[in-house]
Amino acid sequence: MMKQYDVIIIGGGAAGFFTAINTAQINPKLKIAIFERGREVLTKVRISGGGRCNVTHACFEPNELVKFYPRGEKELRGPFHTFCSGDTIEWFEKRGVNLKIEEDGRMFPVTDSSQTIIDCFITETQKYGIEVLTGQSVQSLFHATDGWKIETPQDQFKASKILIAAGSNPKIWDMLHELGHTIVPAVPSLFTFNINDTRIKDLPGVSAQASVMVNGTKLEASGPLLITHWGMSGPAILKLSAWGARILADKNYQFGITVNWLDHADSEEAETILKSIKSDQPKKSVGSKSPFGFPNRLWESIVKSAQISSELKWADMNKAQLQALATALTSAKFSVNGKSTFKEEFVTAGGIDLKEVNFKTMESKLLPGIFFAGEILDIDAITGGFNFQNAWTGGFIAAKSLSI
Repeated sequence: MMKQYDVIIIGGGAAGFFTAINTAQINPKLKIAIFERGREVLTKVRISGGGRCNVTHACFEPNELVKFYPRGEKELRGPFHTFCSGDTIEWFEKRGVNLKIEEDGRMFPVTDSSQTIIDCFITETQKYGIEVLTGQSVQSLFHATDGWKIETPQDQFKASKILIAAGSNPKIWDMLHELGHTIVPAVPSLFTFNINDTRIKDLPGVSAQASVMVNGTKLEASGPLLITHWGMSGPAILKLSAWGARILADKNYQFGITVNWLDHADSEEAETILKSIKSDQPKKSVGSKSPFGFPNRLWESIVKSAQISSELKWADMNKAQLQALATALTSAKFSVNGKSTFKEEFVTAGGIDLKEVNFKTMESKLLPGIFFAGEILDIDAITGGFNFQNAWTGGFIAAKSLSI
């Protein structure tokens, strides 16, 4: 027997719940259901931010916020003027969930628990009578008279409108491709670099401000760089992995990078600084203490990589040694051999081609009555709450059309 709904949401994650709740709030008379293929809903919300849920980011200017999206920058500018991070804060506060801003701009519930966000969503769905159906894996999706028909292993459903918020689900992408949509192939977007190098082998946990460039490309990023047991991570590396997602995938994650431990100072500037240190501290040992503010262990490794004894006095440094140290500081070459996923927060670049979506309504330009929100689209961002903000914004805009 065919089960009838006004709106069906495919995907029981952040975008799906947010869309369903806002749709029901605008039009409480609608019969709405959320389909989740797994046994549990909101699993990515639960693990986000180490279990604290990085809800959004304290960037309140739409034109600035879009700059954190390697894919989707142009398309999100309009939507962010409709519903931005400030609106997200207000939305949660109205439902009793207060958010706090951390030093790096990330925003979390004051409880530091993702369960707070999950409880909020569950409460709202119950309040509006939204049905949440787990274990409902969509097998087929096709156009029917006055709406869309969905088949799962258990049942058949019909709805006037469908919102797809199934994330990077290849099965759903295939269905949409068969219906005419272009699917941009998925590749990892947030990942760390695997590097096996004696210079950093004994430095796990060491962090420093640096700029990093992928050799032979225009890819460059700066920020904190974290040395790990498997190579390099931290914001600088994650930015590179996000903006270079497709380029690095094409290289099969085998490439070279150049690290500037002085951020943007070049070798000539570095040499000038080193000469000044030599003049000011002639009797001190070169390897005794980092003169640049980053950890001493990193400094000792850099000195060693320039083939300089840490016991050598600054006064005894010759021109060739100063140049070698300046090069080691500003142009350290490393070979990357593979990648590692960034914690559990796996993000992909890829999905529905953005040219085929109306970003004023989030409706498909090809399939009337089909809407999208979240990572089903070829939109992704760096870590920091930006991917969730895309989900909230897309869901809010889609809800306006779904509620009519």
